[in-house]
Amino acid sequence: MGCIETELDLKPKLLVVGNGMVGHHFIEQLCDQGLNEQFQVEVFGCENLAAYDRVQLSKYFENGSAEALMLASVEAYAKRGIRLHLGKEIVRLDTETRSIFASDDESWSYDKLVLATGSYPFVPPIEGRERPQCLVYRTIDDLEQISQAAKKAKSGVVIGGGLLGLEAANALLTLGIDTHVVEFAPQLMPVQLNEKAGELLCEKIEALGVSVHTSKATSAIVAGEHARHRMIFNDDTFLETDLIVFSAGIRPQDTLARHSGIEVGERGGITVDSHCLTSAPDVYAIGECALWQQRIFGLVAPGYQMARVALSHIASAVSGSVATEFNGADMSTKLKLLGVDVASIGESRGVENAKFVELSDKQSGTYKKLWLDETGQFLKGAVLVGDASDYSLLLNQYLSGEKIEMPAISLLQQDSDMPVAFKDDAIICSCHQVTKADIVERVVAGDHSLAAIKGCTKAASGCGGCGALVQEIISQTMEAQGLETQQGICSHFEHDRQALFHLCQVEEISSFSALIGRHGTVDAARLGLGCDICKPLAASIFASLENEYVLAVEHANLQDSNDAYLGNLQKDGSYSVVPRIAGGEITPDKLIALGEIAKRHDLYTKITGGQRIDLFGAALSELPTIWQALIEQGFETGHAYGKSLRTVKSCVGSTWCRYGVQDSVGLAIELENRYKGLRAPHKIKFAVSGCTRECAEAQSKDIGVIATDKGWNLYVGGNGGMRPRHGDLFATDISTSVLVEYIDRILIFYTRTASRLQRTSVWLESLERGVTYLKSVIIDDSLGIAAELELQMKKVVSTYQCEWKTSLDSPEFLARFSEFINPEQVPIGDTPKYQYLRGQRFPADKKWGAGMISVKNVDVDPGEQGMDGLAIQVSPTELFEKSTQKECEV
Repeated sequence: MGCIETELDLKPKLLVVGNGMVGHHFIEQLCDQGLNEQFQVEVFGCENLAAYDRVQLSKYFENGSAEALMLASVEAYAKRGIRLHLGKEIVRLDTETRSIFASDDESWSYDKLVLATGSYPFVPPIEGRERPQCLVYRTIDDLEQISQAAKKAKSGVVIGGGLLGLEAANALLTLGIDTHVVEFAPQLMPVQLNEKAGELLCEKIEALGVSVHTSKATSAIVAGEHARHRMIFNDDTFLETDLIVFSAGIRPQDTLARHSGIEVGERGGITVDSHCLTSAPDVYAIGECALWQQRIFGLVAPGYQMARVALSHIASAVSGSVATEFNGADMSTKLKLLGVDVASIGESRGVENAKFVELSDKQSGTYKKLWLDETGQFLKGAVLVGDASDYSLLLNQYLSGEKIEMPAISLLQQDSDMPVAFKDDAIICSCHQVTKADIVERVVAGDHSLAAIKGCTKAASGCGGCGALVQEIISQTMEAQGLETQQGICSHFEHDRQALFHLCQVEEISSFSALIGRHGTVDAARLGLGCDICKPLAASIFASLENEYVLAVEHANLQDSNDAYLGNLQKDGSYSVVPRIAGGEITPDKLIALGEIAKRHDLYTKITGGQRIDLFGAALSELPTIWQALIEQGFETGHAYGKSLRTVKSCVGSTWCRYGVQDSVGLAIELENRYKGLRAPHKIKFAVSGCTRECAEAQSKDIGVIATDKGWNLYVGGNGGMRPRHGDLFATDISTSVLVEYIDRILIFYTRTASRLQRTSVWLESLERGVTYLKSVIIDDSLGIAAELELQMKKVVSTYQCEWKTSLDSPEFLARFSEFINPEQVPIGDTPKYQYLRGQRFPADKKWGAGMISVKNVDVDPGEQGMDGLAIQVSPTELFEKSTQKECEV
């Protein structure tokens, strides 16, 4: 009696060898396209566990469980009609009979075969590498061995200072043993980072307690005298340790293909074409085992792209659709290594004839470098260490290939308060190639949470680095639809600003690590993550509660670009300098001093609507020098860079005006000096008018005061921003003491309860019953907190300090203004080069502060030579165009 063929037997057989992240992504895409119904699919994994997240391997040591890393299971595959074979090592491939064979001689035939065998760890041929407790860092089994070995070890060494090596070091550090990293190259992460970035990363990692040894080649591993092993280096030094973990790179796992006669590269890797097809018919290779145009792509995002390309080609044979092609992949990446943000984009180590912009802030521990093309108009690469908040913007600029319209440095100094305007086709998640339009489409369709977007688009489900940006796009799209956004301020917190403020106050939290550790989301708390949304917000809350120096060590890394440098970044990359002129009153001597300082530094001056004088066009490096001169003349910071009190505008009042009924100037000065230290959810502006003619326009301010013949009228919640609004009348004919009492209470209540970046106008409108409710709280003390509000304001007033005056006494703070390379070669008083950030020439005898600028070797005509051979008649643009690759002293 003959066998009856089942429907399953009639389907073509699609086999996948390898169940890592790339192999699993192939299966995900196959199921999403319904191709699991077209093929009999079987998957083979040599490990006993299904696919798991190798990018986050070090998470395993947090609870000793692989559960948090799992991406798949036998049961989940079975539900989709896919059979997953675990612990099944495929050892032979016969392309003639179209069969594969396992180590136990079991065999399977195929119609289509996908090799996703990945890579294996490279162990250098070091004498003694086979000694006990010499392990590798690649799989969960490896991690289990490391965990067991660490229980009997006091110290451990990771050989390899690349991405995986630093992940391995993080694992050893988590296990509580003395941790060392040994790297053959002169720096850490030599593939992605340049020398300076590697140096900063080294400093940050050593500050965490990891000892880093660079330029060290291990020649032998022998028995130690005080520990299990002694590592002997080729410079005759040695290091003793109990545990050694090799993480010195990877090699493509191409054995199966090599032994079957499939073409492989001279240095390894299965050769594939633009459809990820190998030299054998119907055999594909994807991920780290695949060699495309002599390149191995060692990141998960290119592997995912290959998986989609191979599936597209397989699907085209079924449906007749046009197959996509693999044309290389972007190797940009953003990681957090031992808690340090590290990112590289494109040609992160530079290209021939490239121009560059380089920023180094030693105090906050950040380093950024942009590589431009020879014209200086297109971004070709970038490296970021210590602060990767610019990554999404830079990656978008790089991938778009569009011309940079402003000075390139402006890409590193975007206003963190302004949402980044990405085009619809901008790649938001590079791991899964998800565009902004893809996310917006799903949000409009009703997927309003980050979890939902992850589920339907896969955005932020790869390395997770784009999570904050995805959340921002979700919120922007919902707001555009008039929908209420989720409560959490970002993907790292499920609380809004009001809740976080309350938690910080009640629990006396004064550091970001404590805040995110106690109240962050599960992943954020475990990893200590944060972003450019929650970090500045936390800094603002701490400042409102404690009013400490905002650039103290524990707060400096939280600040946005303006607060970080105590200056307002302008569109051309320069900064404005805004001293406080309380109430708009200024003496002739101070007016002259401002003019002299502005003239000395060639600054543009502008009398503002808030009755003070702004000085524009200062280079970042000039700020300390300018502020030193201003403070010596009796000025102090105007907080124009902060979310705080800006100005108190006034008319001349009863002092001069024949209509004035109260001293508006005197009150304006009193109010400005009282509240100048308050940090709030957004900027605050006051005005005081001396009579009802309202020359100071007080009703359009957050706090407006208008004089009457019986006292003062108080207005609240006005502003002239994106939504111009007149303030609501709050109290009439009140005395100065009562006025101050009410303002104290209002400002602290606003600071406690407003949302992130919410002006008083919007805040007031958001209160149920609006100004009526506010009156009940402030005047009637309906919540019983009036005394508490006053006490908190008293603390703010009593702890005020001029942040620039404090900062000028800090060498660590001043070091951050040496933002360009070669700063030590420009001592104060030297003849200058021209300002790099501005389109105008400076006089040759201008005195500069240290660390102003570095340029590259300049080729100029003899007629352009000035004092000491420096080019003094060359504009910044000309100087830039004439530069070559070689760096030179300034």
